[in-house]
Amino acid sequence: MDAQLMIQPSFFIDSGIQMKLVRNLYLFKFNDDLQDRLEFLNEKKRDLELTSEEDYELRGILELDRIFTLLNAKVIAESA
Repeated sequence: MDAQLMIQPSFFIDSGIQMKLVRNLYLFKFNDDLQDRLEFLNEKKRDLELTSEEDYELRGILELDRIFTLLNAKVIAESA
């Protein structure tokens, strides 16, 4: 079994997230810096220029994005 290495999503919580009002609901969002970093890392990955450390970072950010998607979906569903 191949272990998937990544920076833990909790690493980004203190400096990379915000609560943003969207249609009268507060949802979890990346702040501008973390969103820019995600786009930069995705671009490097597309260009096959991602280092292993950057790949670990990208995996952590993408995992945090999946977590936010699930949490935000739950907030939206429970508000209906």
